[in-house]
Amino acid sequence: MRTCQANLSCGRHKCGERCCPGEKKAAERQAASRRKNRQPGDSVVEAEHICIRTCGRPLKCGSHNCQQMCHRGPCASCPEAIFHEISCNCGRTVLQPPQPCGTHAPECRFNCPRRPACGHPPVEHNCHMDDISCPKCPFLVDKWCACGKEKLHSQPCHLQAGHCGRPCGKTLKCGLHKCRKLCHRPGECEDSASSSQTCGQACGKAKLFCDHACQNPCHGQTPCNESAPCAAKATIACPCGQRQQEVKCLASSSNPTPSRPELKCDDECLRLERNRRLAAALNIDPASHTNDHVPYSDITLRLFKENLAWAEAQEREFRVLAKSPEEQRLRFKPMPSHQRQFLHALAEDYGLESKSEDVEPYRYVVIWKGAKFVSAPSKTLAQCLKIREAQAAEAAAAAAAASSRAPTPPPAIAVVEPFNAFLLVSPRFGLTIEDVEAAIRPDLASQSGLSFTTSFLPSDEVLIRATAHYSSFLTPTAVEQALQNMKPRLEGTVKRQDIAGNILLCHVDANEQVSRREDISRSDAAAGWSAVAGRAATPAKKEELAAASSGGGSGKRVLLGLRKKKVETPAKSWTAQLDGDVEC
Repeated sequence: MRTCQANLSCGRHKCGERCCPGEKKAAERQAASRRKNRQPGDSVVEAEHICIRTCGRPLKCGSHNCQQMCHRGPCASCPEAIFHEISCNCGRTVLQPPQPCGTHAPECRFNCPRRPACGHPPVEHNCHMDDISCPKCPFLVDKWCACGKEKLHSQPCHLQAGHCGRPCGKTLKCGLHKCRKLCHRPGECEDSASSSQTCGQACGKAKLFCDHACQNPCHGQTPCNESAPCAAKATIACPCGQRQQEVKCLASSSNPTPSRPELKCDDECLRLERNRRLAAALNIDPASHTNDHVPYSDITLRLFKENLAWAEAQEREFRVLAKSPEEQRLRFKPMPSHQRQFLHALAEDYGLESKSEDVEPYRYVVIWKGAKFVSAPSKTLAQCLKIREAQAAEAAAAAAAASSRAPTPPPAIAVVEPFNAFLLVSPRFGLTIEDVEAAIRPDLASQSGLSFTTSFLPSDEVLIRATAHYSSFLTPTAVEQALQNMKPRLEGTVKRQDIAGNILLCHVDANEQVSRREDISRSDAAAGWSAVAGRAATPAKKEELAAASSGGGSGKRVLLGLRKKKVETPAKSWTAQLDGDVEC
């Protein structure tokens, strides 16, 4: 007999009836829901498949289960009520019954009455239930670290144990190694979880056949297993000991003396041997003999001094390349231009070839051994820098001694630079270069051997620079004389057309920097109170000249020695005589 597997109305249970009369309708309903073309009336569940069981799911209150008929979706709130008071932990905030089932304790606005176990004053906070902990004690106290080696100061009171950060250092169970864990409680060393008399560190004992350190895991006091070839590095050298090379040791219990490649002497070894023989013939001790020769250029030493640590690292790379006969080329990573300049200068001192490739900011340097490379310099950059500093100190001391003995030289005569330009001071507002050139062009045309260029300076002054033609053969002194002859005429034009407040002679360099200008202190002094007094006396002189000219024009004889009687006029105040020119 067939069992119906249709879902009931609750969506949680299945029908499970044999020969269910609503099975066909349930299949059509489920097929329509899968096609997503259900009609509003199709959502009605047939009567045979309405679930009539009790829901039984736990409610939100956590104390009761849902007693309604089995349904879809969440259950409703618990219908039960509480008929006793619900209070906070301290009992000062109370909710009176009845209350819905599942109501939590109210929030209390009073302070928590609990006291910390450490005895310090509590941190003020609101009352809370027992499942919530109080704030940690913030007071600072002195505590011993976990390993007991150091007393720590100003540690928070709530910390169970402080840590000094030092390695433990206790001997482990193997008896060969020390605990490397940082400060910890007793019994928590590296080998605390191991039941054997070993630890997890490398053995480190010297091997029997090659004297290298054993790299196997710690095996206690038992002998090291040397059946496998030793992977440590061994150094081989040429007969004179100058050339050295690192190879694998490969020693084992089955092959105590493995064969290794033979390293022969090269040209550098022969050169050093010749130098040794020459030193012996000349009775020179190479160990104590020193010289002050510096095989590096000044720019290399200057760039080395600017960045010592980085430059020493690059020098080591150069020496490794120069010492290794197999290495022929070295490429550096991209770097700024000043660092590439140091590499090029150092390559030149070593006799290496160098070039820069790629574009900024990926430009890098490549060096390689060329035909002129022989060997690396015997002295390092640091040694040569000390030699240069010692030489500079000796030279300074010698110069100081010589200056103390030598007579005092006469003071140097200052060289006065000749004027080569005009300077318009306080130019008119809105003045342009075209206005200046149009106003003074007739005056400048009188000097055919000079050409003039007009420009504005950052100080808002106008510069008129004179340049001698190549064919005129004018010296700087002749140019100054020509400008002095032109100045009165130009000064009149400037005053008449109100171009600027004043015109001065000056000297400018190639960058249009005014290094010397005409001293107008005398003219400024004459333009002070003396000028005011002179203008006050000018009207009287003009009246005398007018009287003299009128007498000569009428044909009357002018009697010399006779003066016209002056008409007394009331004295003017001193401010009126100054015509408003009052300088303070």
